[in-house]
Amino acid sequence: MTPPTPFEVYESGALLHGTKADLAVGDQLVPGRESNFEAGRIMNHVYVTATLDAATWGAELAAGEGRGRIYVVEPTGALEDDPNVTDKKLPGNPTRSYRTTEPVRVVGEIEDWVGHTPEQLQAMQNGLDDLRRRGLAVIYD
Repeated sequence: MTPPTPFEVYESGALLHGTKADLAVGDQLVPGRESNFEAGRIMNHVYVTATLDAATWGAELAAGEGRGRIYVVEPTGALEDDPNVTDKKLPGNPTRSYRTTEPVRVVGEIEDWVGHTPEQLQAMQNGLDDLRRRGLAVIYD
């Protein structure tokens, strides 16, 4: 298998959530939890995507111990475009990234996904570290 293709919608069309949290079918992701990407920050939204690539980044870069996981999820409320990527970085939402203030239910898990290469991971981490150093690692939540 190969690493995910950027901007390619997941084959089933399902929404996905990448994390290191160990969840089960039926569990709900809810707003009001600590951010996967900024220690001490409580999030007002739950974030989901329709691309395996974006979910893979979420699983690989999430805070915490353990392996990354990608869950198939079903929102219980309305979704809106994620302004962190659509308005600020990638106009038009090619990553198909969304957020909601309502719970998101886990309906399955993708277990056979392939992560990014070590070089891709290091480049992404370097870029994120640079944004933090410059005070530009802003989350619009």
